[in-house]
Amino acid sequence: VDVKNRQVKAKQVTFHRKKNQQYYEISTKSNHNFEKPFLYLARKVAGDPNLHFVEAVALKPPEVTIDMATQQQHEGELAAAAAQPLPDDDDYLIE
Repeated sequence: VDVKNRQVKAKQVTFHRKKNQQYYEISTKSNHNFEKPFLYLARKVAGDPNLHFVEAVALKPPEVTIDMATQQQHEGELAAAAAQPLPDDDDYLIE
C-alpha cells in the first residue's frame, strides 16, 4: 500500500478468494485501513453488519504518507485481479 515497488503484486493476492475470506490492504507504517480487519471481525462476532467503532484507536503517528495516485492505482490493480479467474493451483508463484 505504501511502497512503490511492492514485493507482492495484486495479481498474486488470491488466497482469500480461494478460501472465500475477506481481504483488506493495510499498512502499519501509514495507518491505512488499520481498523478495517478488526471492524470486520467485530461485526461477524456480534452478528451486526451495522456495528461501528465509536472512537478512533490511539495510534502512533504515521511513519510514511500514502500518495493518493499510487493508492488508486493499487486499488485498480486489486479490482482487476479480483475480476480474473482463479488459477488452478499456486505453482506459478514458485519460481
